[in-house]
Amino acid sequence: MTAVSLKTPAELTELLAFYASAGVDEALEDAPINRFAEARPKQAERASAPVAPVRESRLQERQSSGPSLDANRTAEQQASSPGLDASGIPDAPARPMAAAVPDEGQVLLARQLATSASTLDELRQHMATFDGCNLKFTAKNLVFADGNPNAELMLVGEAPGRDEDLEGLPFVGRSGRLLDRMLAAIGLDRTSAYIANVIPWRPPGNRTPTPHETEICRPFIERQIELVNPKVLVNLGGPSAKTLLNTTEGILRLRGNWRVHTTASGVAIPAMPTLHPAYLLRTPAHKKLAWRDFLEVKAKLRGLG
Repeated sequence: MTAVSLKTPAELTELLAFYASAGVDEALEDAPINRFAEARPKQAERASAPVAPVRESRLQERQSSGPSLDANRTAEQQASSPGLDASGIPDAPARPMAAAVPDEGQVLLARQLATSASTLDELRQHMATFDGCNLKFTAKNLVFADGNPNAELMLVGEAPGRDEDLEGLPFVGRSGRLLDRMLAAIGLDRTSAYIANVIPWRPPGNRTPTPHETEICRPFIERQIELVNPKVLVNLGGPSAKTLLNTTEGILRLRGNWRVHTTASGVAIPAMPTLHPAYLLRTPAHKKLAWRDFLEVKAKLRGLG
């Protein structure tokens, strides 16, 4: 491949903008580098290093001075110095205590902000000012929701994609257009449904959100559902179903079976897990399964009337 020569700042800026829109977040060299091979000589060097002279000299001093030094120390004094062995030479460093779960403080902060929001507008403002999730700093927009907040039906996906990130609205790309057709098939549209995601910021390169990122964002979507208070909840895809229904089952096992999402205030909302539109675009043969799920949703809405 012939290297492209970029000379002007404008050309470099244009190239960086292209990389950012494509989700590139790490620079790589042309030739691979084996970092493990680089680390081995250093490890071998440390392993072959001689014992420190100071330690040897201290041991010799204690051996030549006789047992009187240790005899002068009481058992209580020895017990108060856990870092010394029987000869008075420092032991190997103690193993450090286990660290706290990363981002635990941000989860607590997100929960406090979500709980304090009494309206959807307040919740959106809290999420816009929240800096505890790293995804916010690589995304272009907060993707909060779309549709009618007074609707009886709420649909929740996993995370925004490129098109959603650019427009700041959920499900506006190819999967969104398929979702619109699925809603139309049961007599609904975006004016009669409310749509959101578990993660409100696009992960770089459309990668899968990490468990920590999901846990940080969980209080926001749970509060969003509580404020909308729909009659029926549809979980679009496995990540949404697992997060909001507290299950580890796969979506092919979950779909088509009514579950319950319980809000913090104790309200039980019927929930239907179904296949994500993006999955249906890759696996068209399973559209018939989603069609059955949406017929169940239609019947449930009619029954709750």
